[in-house]
Amino acid sequence: MPDDEQTQLAPMTAPYVPPQPLTLRINGSDHQLQVEPRVSLLDALRETLHLTGTKKGCDRGQCGACTVLVDGQRINSCLTLAVMHDGREITTVEGLAQGDAPHPVQQAFMDHDSFQCGYCTPGQVCSTVALLREIAEGQASAVTAGERPQGLSDDEIRERMSGNLCRCGAYQNIVAAIRSAASA
Repeated sequence: MPDDEQTQLAPMTAPYVPPQPLTLRINGSDHQLQVEPRVSLLDALRETLHLTGTKKGCDRGQCGACTVLVDGQRINSCLTLAVMHDGREITTVEGLAQGDAPHPVQQAFMDHDSFQCGYCTPGQVCSTVALLREIAEGQASAVTAGERPQGLSDDEIRERMSGNLCRCGAYQNIVAAIRSAASA
């Protein structure tokens, strides 16, 4: 029978992976970075570039607080690696404002008190910007059952925003803000 010293396993260590160079075009500006390939886009934005508008909620892709736009498509930035977006156009909530004026979606959220604690708001706003583009392009959703949407019902809004959670329960005001932004 082997003694205890022989049965102990050596601690496992991950192999060293050197940082990779990449260029991220964020909010219209190119950023040259050196990041480990395992760094999420969310962590690159927050920890490396200090763009803290994008929030880390669950870090599992379940809450939507980390939603950003990549080439106009919304993604959960916690679920994707920064190196996967080399050369791509990334828009965070900080990049939506139009000069000193808020983006129309941001203004609609303010006008309709669509936040309480505000933690989910950056992700909600980025998702709304993408939602409005999807509607304008006629993209179907589960509510439209494969048909081109004919309007933006509250059910359609809720379906398209289902990946963004609000722990405070401001959903009624969020839907009202989206309805308002869509009609502007």
